[in-house]
Amino acid sequence: MSTKSVAKSEKSCHFLTGSDESEVKRHAQQMAAELSPEGSGDFGLETIDGAVDNVDQAVTKIEDAIQALLTVPFFGGKLVWLKNASFFSDGVIGRSETVQGSIERLLECVKAGLPSDVKFLISAPEADKRRTFYKSFTKLAEVQVFDKPDIGFGGDESALIDFVAQRARDRELRFSEDALETFVARASNDTRQIDNELEKLILFIGMSREIMADDIREVVPTTREGGIFDLSNAIAKRNLALAFQTLTQLLRQGESAVGLLLAAIVPTVRNLLMVKDLIERNRLTIPAQAHHFSGILSRLPAAATSHLPRKKDGSLNAYPLGIAAVNCRRFSLAELRDGFDECFTTNVQLISSQTSEAVVLQRLLFKLLAKIDK
Repeated sequence: MSTKSVAKSEKSCHFLTGSDESEVKRHAQQMAAELSPEGSGDFGLETIDGAVDNVDQAVTKIEDAIQALLTVPFFGGKLVWLKNASFFSDGVIGRSETVQGSIERLLECVKAGLPSDVKFLISAPEADKRRTFYKSFTKLAEVQVFDKPDIGFGGDESALIDFVAQRARDRELRFSEDALETFVARASNDTRQIDNELEKLILFIGMSREIMADDIREVVPTTREGGIFDLSNAIAKRNLALAFQTLTQLLRQGESAVGLLLAAIVPTVRNLLMVKDLIERNRLTIPAQAHHFSGILSRLPAAATSHLPRKKDGSLNAYPLGIAAVNCRRFSLAELRDGFDECFTTNVQLISSQTSEAVVLQRLLFKLLAKIDK
């Protein structure tokens, strides 16, 4: 999660936003408590619910906020909180010209200057940062942004790893590396879910403060993404028994065999093959941990890494490659080349063969992972 503060804290207007809705709400609640005048009770806080269903409701809420800001407080100051405002996002309501006009009037009210005893707090998850109003608020208000780490295709899994590790340290918990990766895959990047699952783990492990991968599998329910990670991780670690077990579970959950092949098996084998070849070709040191590999890659010439997968911003998607780098010692280059060819053959079999899809994938996993003396 990224947290960014813009402008100066002495400003009387505060704007909280970001893709991490639970964090926006949590910090807004804390800030409302801090900014409300002491001893004023309910008279010192005027809350306007900005979660709306249509344009008319949005305009009404914005006008209510303007009137509240212009109304002189009775008891020595007040805070106006426009809470959970949904009309700042990039949706049908937020794009309405009528709503945009109302937001402009709100901006003009803030630009004109608030009374010295009035403070204004806006909490608006998923506000559209491209719009003029957002740029204006960065000049008029103290802005804090709470974004989820960007994960998934082209994302940065290492940011989420770091985020979860810090949440655990805040609770004096330690993860083994395998456990941390497994937890992230199962809990996704939702802050509320991450915190809930950590609390469950605290109860499960008791006096121990170290969390192992088996603890995660016992306590944290798997999602589709978590199951795919478990299958990919089992392949990378050349753990045939765990790979069979995870495959069976995913198929029972209704996952498509072709989908599992293309989402979990092929990318894992491809990353192992690319990294194994890169390490041997450039005589690189195998990293002790996955996140160390980005530094190794950064020292290579651009031509050596031009074929590697990249994130949305064009930089190398180093963390999945780091996982492959840590585990590629378990395979020979020839095994990985043959394994990648077997993935293609399996894809054809899944489409054209009458054999059970489970059997086809089990055969592939056996060919990839079984250690056969030659």
